[in-house]
Amino acid sequence: MSHPHNNDGVGTAAQLNRIARHGIYTSPTSLDPAAAHVAEALIATLDGTAEQPVLPPDLQRLTEQVQQQAIIGFPRIAAEGGVRLSAHTIKLKTDEPRPVVIMPAGWTPLGWGLFEYTYLQLAVRGYHVLAYTPRGIGLTMAVPGKGYVDGPFTSGGTIDVAGPLDWADGLTVIDYAEKHFSPSRIAFMGESYGSGISQLVAAHAPKGRVAAVVALSTWGDLAASLYQHDTRHLAAVTALINFTGGPVERKFDAATQQILADFQAGRNLDTVVEWGKKRAPSSYADKTNARGVPTFFSNTWHETLFAANQVIEHFNGLTVPKHLNLWIGDHAAPEGAGLTIPFSGPNQPVEEAFAWLDHHVRGIDNAVPTWPAVNSQIMFTYETRTDPQTGSTEIVTPAARESSPSWEDVTTSTERWYLTATASDDRDGGLATEPETGWEREFTAGQPTEAVAADAVITSGQAEWNGNPKTYITEKFDRQNLAVWTSDPIAADSHEGAARRIRGICELTLTVRSTAPSTTLVAYLFDLGPDSMARIITHEPLTLIDLAPDRDHSAAWKLQAAGYDLPQDHRLMLVVTSKDPLYSDASVDGSTTTISSPDGKAACLTLPLG
Repeated sequence: MSHPHNNDGVGTAAQLNRIARHGIYTSPTSLDPAAAHVAEALIATLDGTAEQPVLPPDLQRLTEQVQQQAIIGFPRIAAEGGVRLSAHTIKLKTDEPRPVVIMPAGWTPLGWGLFEYTYLQLAVRGYHVLAYTPRGIGLTMAVPGKGYVDGPFTSGGTIDVAGPLDWADGLTVIDYAEKHFSPSRIAFMGESYGSGISQLVAAHAPKGRVAAVVALSTWGDLAASLYQHDTRHLAAVTALINFTGGPVERKFDAATQQILADFQAGRNLDTVVEWGKKRAPSSYADKTNARGVPTFFSNTWHETLFAANQVIEHFNGLTVPKHLNLWIGDHAAPEGAGLTIPFSGPNQPVEEAFAWLDHHVRGIDNAVPTWPAVNSQIMFTYETRTDPQTGSTEIVTPAARESSPSWEDVTTSTERWYLTATASDDRDGGLATEPETGWEREFTAGQPTEAVAADAVITSGQAEWNGNPKTYITEKFDRQNLAVWTSDPIAADSHEGAARRIRGICELTLTVRSTAPSTTLVAYLFDLGPDSMARIITHEPLTLIDLAPDRDHSAAWKLQAAGYDLPQDHRLMLVVTSKDPLYSDASVDGSTTTISSPDGKAACLTLPLG
């Protein structure tokens, strides 16, 4: 195993502060090098290959503490088909049975290496640890004239994308843990890719073999994450393909390459959906329920990889002890840095995951049994300040969190806002509490606009989590290529000064007509301030195909779940476009899309309130 021997100040306060403030990703397909360097320096210190101390004092002490309490190993675990899985073990020096936490790595070129800090934290808490890289994951580098060489944390084989081979590998890793640790109990914990595998292994393992699961930035239905409302989530899949650490033809077998190519080309989508359903924990909810595996979920409101609704639906289908945290931001933003580096204070998303394990696996009498099933962080309710010297934003008061006994209890009532012909400024349509029919608005489809769900997968939401949500300049919304409806300023209701407490899943009902045989509608709900600047609350695309041109079609769909306080005297703004860089679209450039509200079919937005 090779490691950097001299990291020239790896893990300096400035580097750790940068990761804490901005997250572990610098783009949708690249990790902050400092996060990788911290992980590699921890491992080099643990396995004795660091030529000099390269860690800050607190991390140096942590590694020394674990070295005194445990035996460190870096085995290769023989799996099905002759594949050897790169693994890492921390075995506590004790004669009494202790639980083991098995952590399949996320979808990252660094494999299991990225979360070394977490493994050390778990060991200090009294767990054996067995981390491994799922088959095919990890860095694979081309060597001129010599083919390819794998990085130190890379597993053999090709990526099965949380398929049956990954479930079988999980059972193999359980066997390895039982043989080498004789654990009192076994839990699975994973972030992103590792979280889906954790759920799937627990569902397919014999009853009693997996005592609990922690699934961070996870999915419930992979098919719905990739393809929903006849719309492909192209940017997310492109980011994943580009983040495997090697060329597609080396990382995936021919069958998976075909699935990915079909998805990207928009063909054979029934087969793609079947492939995704096989990899969906929600497809095996009955197995999870029968095994009674306590499961902890963490997800974000503005997920661009595994959108929140499909996780919520899966969560609702489970009858096991369960908990769902919903946070501000996007994929891996809440817990990513907390799994990777120390903070000046605890990382709440990770600390709550640890508490779940402590109760359900170690049997510790903590507050977990009293937790309500759902805990939602309310978007952008934090208070921030901007450093005048650096211009960087920091959160000084955390965002509010609200708990509910179930997801159904998050929404206590609904309110209908009807789309109308004109708003008070005459330029756009309006949103009002009384229906208005007999109007229509049209726009030219097929062109990108300034109304987008996110500037980039992962990183836009990472900025949200860290106190810097995107601000939209609504004057830049080109009314030729989109349609807008705005409410009048809304006065505060009786709920602590907010104009509306949006809690749950918005629904939109429209009548649409196109001059083309297909079109895509992307709906966005914005919070519009008095200065005409806006923040996004939620969105969702819908693709309509096989249309009879110039004939009316009814369209109704659910937007993604939201927890948002609309400030008093702000407006609701609904925008409908034909294109968003996150998604495929079937809009024909230059065609005309017409939104209408015919008699008997009032166009409306149903707002969930709590």
